[in-house]
Amino acid sequence: MQHWRLLKLETADAKTNMAVDEAIMKARIENKVPNTLRFYQWTPSAVSIGRFQTLEEQIQVQNCKKLGVDIIRRISGGGAVYHDQHGEITYSIVAKLSDLGCKDLDMLSAYQKICSGLNEAVRILGTKAEYRPPDPKRCPNLAISGKKISGNAQTSKKGVLLQHGTFMMDINHEKMFSLLRVPWAKTLDDVVAVSKRKLTSARQELGSDFSTQDTHQALIDGFKAALNIELVESELTEYEKNLAEKIKKERFGTEEWNLFGKSTV
Repeated sequence: MQHWRLLKLETADAKTNMAVDEAIMKARIENKVPNTLRFYQWTPSAVSIGRFQTLEEQIQVQNCKKLGVDIIRRISGGGAVYHDQHGEITYSIVAKLSDLGCKDLDMLSAYQKICSGLNEAVRILGTKAEYRPPDPKRCPNLAISGKKISGNAQTSKKGVLLQHGTFMMDINHEKMFSLLRVPWAKTLDDVVAVSKRKLTSARQELGSDFSTQDTHQALIDGFKAALNIELVESELTEYEKNLAEKIKKERFGTEEWNLFGKSTV
């Protein structure tokens, strides 16, 4: 059985969260750290966009500024996501694809395997979910009764995968879509009505006000069971901390990256 590193649940701003994920990936490529499972939350709340998206097409920038919501571009693909500081836990997994039993560049298998951990967490919390593979209109996700509860995105380099994604504990449809831009919607009411049919949260589905700690533990246990791994609680190395600060300054702290996807890192 493989032993992976578990990083405790922490809260940080968007630049820090994304810089730490990338630093872990770089350290894993260099074999300085083991495969790692990390959990985090966002303060303040944030909107992230995929690496190749056009920011103005995806986000209501002025509304984000007005409400003090961070804007960040990920190094992973996928679409725009609202990360509520109270309603979501984000996970990230950095691992060699071979350790996941996946061939190099077999990203679809990696998605399915990792999402099985989220599926197991839902079962632990008390209901059933299904994995929905990607199609031309959506990224891979986990759904309960046809409603998405977790969206996921990934990138890989030199045989090492970074996959991170959301796990929704609560959802505020009105706030989410006052921040995300939906070209077809004429009014906020239009998109909220659709959102309520397509997006959900664990508390909504289970009718239970379980805690962040309950959710966090279910996610830990879910990934352990689904990936057949042992988790050893640890911390970031000094190398990762220093690297994250450098990446934060040179990539995620720049307008060139967040607005246009350009970086020297």
